[in-house]
Amino acid sequence: MSLDRLAPAIFVLLWSTGWVVAKFGAIVSEPLTFLSIRYAAAAILFAGLCLASGVAWPRDRRTIAHAVVSGAFLHGLYLGAVWWAIGEGVPAALSSIIAALQPLMTALAAPFFIGERLSPTQKAGLCLGFLGVLLAVLPKFFGQGAAAIPAFAIVVNMLGMAAVTYGTIYQKQHLQTGDIRAIATLQYVGALIVTVPFALCLESLHVDVGLAFVALLAWSVLGISMGAVLLLLYLIRRGQVSRAASLIYLVPPIAAVQAAAVFGEELTVPMILGTAIVVVGVYLTNRKDVAPAE
Repeated sequence: MSLDRLAPAIFVLLWSTGWVVAKFGAIVSEPLTFLSIRYAAAAILFAGLCLASGVAWPRDRRTIAHAVVSGAFLHGLYLGAVWWAIGEGVPAALSSIIAALQPLMTALAAPFFIGERLSPTQKAGLCLGFLGVLLAVLPKFFGQGAAAIPAFAIVVNMLGMAAVTYGTIYQKQHLQTGDIRAIATLQYVGALIVTVPFALCLESLHVDVGLAFVALLAWSVLGISMGAVLLLLYLIRRGQVSRAASLIYLVPPIAAVQAAAVFGEELTVPMILGTAIVVVGVYLTNRKDVAPAE
């Protein structure tokens, strides 16, 4: 089987492990401390990759600033909120379902920021997506064992979705040019600007240095922060962006299965039904009608 066929599925599998990694990360280190180390390592390795590849760095100060700001939202605030919430007790499976809100929130905000209009099918997808997330989340507020999951942590997790939504739109507005590898390097610098101060203020910077920490950090940096990004670069170059986008909607159920297998998290009927509805809703929201040929 060719890489063209395998790359999208591998990308989704890599991306879906992020929530399991976050759960493990809370065991071996405080979440924001771990993310700061991860971003620093990713920035250094990406910079080395850029130097080895002869990548042209942005010379326009505005482009550099836009890359740093987008990274602050896409990586710093987004993953910072998600990892902190998981560290506070939000199940990885539930967090991944909330993550499915991001494309829906982007579609909802796009008309106001970049003038994109929603079709009736996309509006139906928005309604379905929100219904699915509510179905999955509300039992955690009011059902058995709800006291074990702080409501504020779930709210912070959702605020992370708002951050990545704005970051996505911001990048679309201001970063249409430039080598994406150089942009990624600067984005991790922006992420560090967010996570380091929060780690210093909220955490003791405790890390259980050992084989588990090293293995987790290696996978986080090489497998997710770099591997998944490089696969996305490959998909873009091969013209398979839409294929990757459709597959990424499978992240929540895959992450839920991984969390159930690794941590024994319960796969409740509302979460399963909610996930299915979210997948359908996000697909409809991001589906583009093909314009007739003229």
